[in-house]
Amino acid sequence: MTTTTKRPVTPGINRSITARFQKQLPDIIPPLIALLVFLIVWQLFSWIPGATLPGPIKVIQDTWILILYPFYDKGGIDKGLFWQILASLQRVIIGYSFAAVIGIGLGILIGVNKTMSKALDPLFQLLRTIPPLAWVPISLAALRQNEPAALFVIFITAIWPILINTAVGVKEIPEDYNNVAKVLQLSKKEYFFNILIPAALPYIFTGLRIAIGLAWLAIIAAEIVMSGIVGIGFFIWDAYQNNYVSEIILALVYIGIVGLLLDKMMVWIQNKILPPADQK
Repeated sequence: MTTTTKRPVTPGINRSITARFQKQLPDIIPPLIALLVFLIVWQLFSWIPGATLPGPIKVIQDTWILILYPFYDKGGIDKGLFWQILASLQRVIIGYSFAAVIGIGLGILIGVNKTMSKALDPLFQLLRTIPPLAWVPISLAALRQNEPAALFVIFITAIWPILINTAVGVKEIPEDYNNVAKVLQLSKKEYFFNILIPAALPYIFTGLRIAIGLAWLAIIAAEIVMSGIVGIGFFIWDAYQNNYVSEIILALVYIGIVGLLLDKMMVWIQNKILPPADQK
């Protein structure tokens, strides 16, 4: 019978982990302190006589089942918060993907073609100022179903920052780059992949990052007024109709967390593709 001995953790590894943790402390402690202060102030306000909104302690007491069991599924729209958020995210991914493809394509077209820019810019500037909720009734009237209507609202909300930033990025390509392309006699394909796209990418990512946040806001707003579909927006509306204020607050916390994660994901992708010096 042989015995195995555990390899001791080297002091160098311990020092590395400790040093890394200490390096991150200045970034971790301030947000934690701010969050703690916010929760304390919120709780104090909830104890004021006549206060109508519950404090954080009451919210946790009222919603602990939803917190502990996010994966339950009783069929229909009676699902845990995980499934509600997942359904909303799926709609966001579909609508956002269409907005990204079409927005980048139209942005490049407008950026390289001055005639198209003059013709379409006033129309785009008009449409982009319409709030997401204003698109809900017209999308329902045109598409007749909640699901495609919700996807359209996401698409029409997310496309404008992508389109406009892409167009600006193409127009802002330095003239020296274009002169080099002429000297080297680059084909349209070579110019597109070697000059246009690399030069416009920082602007494109700025539009994509703005659009993902708007898409997440749009689906919440759309689901609130569209009945009978699984989603965090309809969950909030259903809780409001039943006067479950604590459930509304819990859903808002989850919405904020997901929105933050979506933004961080876009930043991570941008950092992987673009070097820091090329980012706008």
